[in-house]
Amino acid sequence: MTLEPEADGTWPALQSFSYELKLSWHPFPVFPSRVGVVCPAVDGRLDLPIPPVDKLSANSRSDMKSYAALRRPRWIVAVLLFCGFVWLTFDVFHPPPPPPFGYGQGHWLPHPHSAEANSTNRWRAERIRAAFIHTYDNYLEHAFPNDELRPLTGRNSSTLNGWGVTFYDSLDTMWIMRLPDYLEHAVEYLSHVPTTSMSLFDQKPNAYAPFFETVIRYLGGLLSAYAMTGHRVFLDRADELGTMLLPAMNTPSGLPMYGVNTLNGQTRGGWMAGTLWAEAMSCQMEFKYLAHVTGKREYFDKVEAVMQLMEDANNHAGTLDEEYAADPKQTQTPKYMVEKGVFPTIWDPKTGLPRNRLFSAGAFADSAHEYLLKQYLLTAQSEPRAISLYLDAVDAIMNKLLYHSSVRDFIYVTDIDSVSGKPSHTFEHLTCFLPGMLRLGVHSLKLPAEKKQRHLWAAQGLAKTCWLTYADMPTGIGPDEIIVNGSNARLWLDVLAESPTSIPGLSEVVPEQDRAQRGYRIKRSSYLLRPEALETFYIMWKLGEGDVWRERGWTVFEAIEKHARTKWAYASIVNVDVQDEAITLKDELPSYFLAETLKYLYLMFDETIDLPFESWVFTTEAHPLPIFEWSKVEKERYGIPL
Repeated sequence: MTLEPEADGTWPALQSFSYELKLSWHPFPVFPSRVGVVCPAVDGRLDLPIPPVDKLSANSRSDMKSYAALRRPRWIVAVLLFCGFVWLTFDVFHPPPPPPFGYGQGHWLPHPHSAEANSTNRWRAERIRAAFIHTYDNYLEHAFPNDELRPLTGRNSSTLNGWGVTFYDSLDTMWIMRLPDYLEHAVEYLSHVPTTSMSLFDQKPNAYAPFFETVIRYLGGLLSAYAMTGHRVFLDRADELGTMLLPAMNTPSGLPMYGVNTLNGQTRGGWMAGTLWAEAMSCQMEFKYLAHVTGKREYFDKVEAVMQLMEDANNHAGTLDEEYAADPKQTQTPKYMVEKGVFPTIWDPKTGLPRNRLFSAGAFADSAHEYLLKQYLLTAQSEPRAISLYLDAVDAIMNKLLYHSSVRDFIYVTDIDSVSGKPSHTFEHLTCFLPGMLRLGVHSLKLPAEKKQRHLWAAQGLAKTCWLTYADMPTGIGPDEIIVNGSNARLWLDVLAESPTSIPGLSEVVPEQDRAQRGYRIKRSSYLLRPEALETFYIMWKLGEGDVWRERGWTVFEAIEKHARTKWAYASIVNVDVQDEAITLKDELPSYFLAETLKYLYLMFDETIDLPFESWVFTTEAHPLPIFEWSKVEKERYGIPL
């Protein structure tokens, strides 16, 4: 296949035809080489008719040599000085960004099930895959390009920008589940900007894209699709969107505002009148990877400024706030963190100081803890600031938030007033990410022996509790929030210190449907198709904690299939603590059900797929990104230790 120049002498854009190469369903990007273009998708070359020097006439070659000899002495010094200035000042001559993960060494590709694969697990994987197809087919037919499908009525819903969040959030799941038709449709759609708007991410002047959700769902989905398929269109759209989102961080402190208009850059705050810790600290993975693959330092600088602010706040923890100390009732919020690692859940985007006293591992904070570890792993454990903050935060969680209930010997994480230390004893489904995070840290980090052992015990005990909340329910599905009986609860480390022969919280507990015997009461009985427990089950199983976790994952899927499936998709459940005949569904289907819940389930049973934690890191929205190493140039540019 040969490319010809246009009538005006220019060459056609490579991107414009890359998605049309249908010889193989996995559409790769087209990368320029020295004399042509290599296209892995067709295993061939697209030769550009660039005439070699030996085809020029003798006179032409002679004229070129004479001209060069004449001009070189006069300009060589000036040219060298100019090039040196540009090299030091700008990025023009810096090495180009790296190709996608594995390029030149063979992409990781999903492949058909092998004959050796366990037949039961293969059948289960196909059942989960069928659940995705059932949902996504109906989304495309009844809701796309709106955000979400309403699973009870089959109507569409635009809840998050109106750009098609389910589409973007599902991109890498399509690849993992080997669904080429969906991917071809995605590439085609993303390659054509609508004629009625300037961008696929167009907004009205008075509309605002929520920074946090747009980063983790839209941007994360595009970046993971690029990393897995190598198709350039995903990166182009991610770069476009990333640039549009950056004005959210143009605040005096650098902390992001709640929302940003993607066309005019205007911002606004959220209903909490501040920046949530999770909003500020759950964008580093996406933007650092984007900085790496585009070579654009503004992506790194913006999100690392937030890391610097948090490091400074952590270093000043415990500093005396004279104004607060003078308040006899101490009802105000201290200007400084009370202790290292005790990060409040709301911050002031103007001053960069805390705006409340709540310390939590649940809502408003959950993914912030997660990203302290995961951004460190993503950049090949090269950034000491991230791991230092992670270890301080986990120490604070272990010392202040981790409790043990003696009623049924289980442990849980709650939230506290950071000044008084008073706990709420609320345990959220959102917090079920924590045991998986701790187990991943034990696997990946070089921790002191005692700390490593405690992190492992905490991971095992908390994972058991997350499963217990599912097993206790007649539906087999866990509630959104519970409140543990505080009169029977103590800090886990205190109980551990008094238990030399056994580890509190690790014994097997029999499921209990008698509400009076559970040791907790339900605060919010709904199930919003959340993935956090299944994420932990997947990590526990993959890191050698036993097949019991895979079996528990399957039990959860069967319960979802039984109680949440509808004609069009799957729906959230109003109350999980009722018998089958009393179950009521909500007409909502969050995009993360396809991005996370079904993905973690599928990965437990498709034995032909390997996403090792040594090579991939999952974002908080379960979008896998490849671990990469900063180049020497990048480390010098960003101040990362060599």
